[in-house]
Amino acid sequence: MIKARMWLWYALITTLSWGVWGALIEIPEKAGFPATLGYVAWALTMIPCSMVALHLDKWKLATHPRAAIFGSLVGFFGAGGQLILFQALRDGPAYVVFPLISLFPVVTIFLSTLFLKEKASKRQWIGISFSLAAIFFLSYQPPSDTVSNDQLWLLLSIGVFILWGFQAFIMKFSNDLMSAESIFFYMMATSVLLIPVAIWMTDLSQPINWGFEGPYLAGFIHALNAFGALTLVYALRYGKAIIVVPMTGLSPIITVILSLVLYAVIPGTMLIIGMTLAAVAIYILSE
Repeated sequence: MIKARMWLWYALITTLSWGVWGALIEIPEKAGFPATLGYVAWALTMIPCSMVALHLDKWKLATHPRAAIFGSLVGFFGAGGQLILFQALRDGPAYVVFPLISLFPVVTIFLSTLFLKEKASKRQWIGISFSLAAIFFLSYQPPSDTVSNDQLWLLLSIGVFILWGFQAFIMKFSNDLMSAESIFFYMMATSVLLIPVAIWMTDLSQPINWGFEGPYLAGFIHALNAFGALTLVYALRYGKAIIVVPMTGLSPIITVILSLVLYAVIPGTMLIIGMTLAAVAIYILSE
């Protein structure tokens, strides 16, 4: 019984880790440490997480070609999507970009039902539907940005939506090819390989905070993201992608609650609706 519910515990840990990460990530950015360099900090924190995971698996790294190819695809789709997102947010309005990409579980659900033949009960489909609705509301940003006449940001946002949807699908598919620890190793390796791209995207002519509130604090905070990514791989080892991915997408509910405590941010109507839907979704999917 406990083993059968392992996916739920790992999914909840991912949701909690990413939720806390989301509430804290703006601290180094507001202190003058660019988000692109935050990516560098995140990629580096993936290394110790990967080493610990491989150690627990007795260093059994899958090295056959299919493992390397699909494991690297998981990493490139996830990390590459993050870098594309930075560019989309430079020109596009956050209130359109975030809700759009937040619905990437739709892609994962479609691919998993079509190719992996995953099925869910009527109750679970209701929970999945509540999750998708909650993710949209929780990711909503009030209109405050000036929309660029260049629509490239929209194409980039759609690209992230597709990449992240495929990433979760391939992550689940890859569990039949290698261990979760090996999948995460390739995720780490490809994320590190993209560090030069993140540095190239950084405006180094602007002042950068190299003190504790910069790279060091960013490293501690991004470690939560890396740890959540690791537990997501484990969640997909034991659970269905069509259930795990929408549930972990509910991490903003933790972000909202923590932001309320730390920053006295009062949630608006959209967030309250999202939080309510998320609570219902978690209850339904965890039964």
